Amino acid sequence: MIDTEGDRAEWTFPAEPGAVRTARSVVREQLRGWGLGDLDDITALLVSELVTNSLRHATGPIGVRLVRAPGLPRTLLVEVSDPLPDPPRERVARPDDESGRGLQLVACSSRRWGTRPGDTGKTVWFELALPG
Repeated sequence: MIDTEGDRAEWTFPAEPGAVRTARSVVREQLRGWGLGDLDDITALLVSELVTNSLRHATGPIGVRLVRAPGLPRTLLVEVSDPLPDPPRERVARPDDESGRGLQLVACSSRRWGTRPGDTGKTVWFELALPG
């Protein structure tokens, strides 16, 4: 983990199934350390969805980054990066589909979200309003 001035935390996970559980755990721990326990369930769920997408579609390391922005508007920025350059596509899942709802969940649960290309892949990000 890298923690700069207390407002950022980031981790890199290998592209293996245990990464999802570990990412949820470290995100929850960091949010509680920042006094943001009210956001730990939704943030862990959305991180879980994005890390799972990375595992399914990309190979290589998966990065997770949290940025606590205390300015106005007070925001928690969450980023999940992987080496696949193709941006994810939001799908409309049928009622009997077993997958395809992750980005819909991110879109419905966050203030806003998006993707951006990186030097060696892409980043999917979302923002949540900080309490208070």
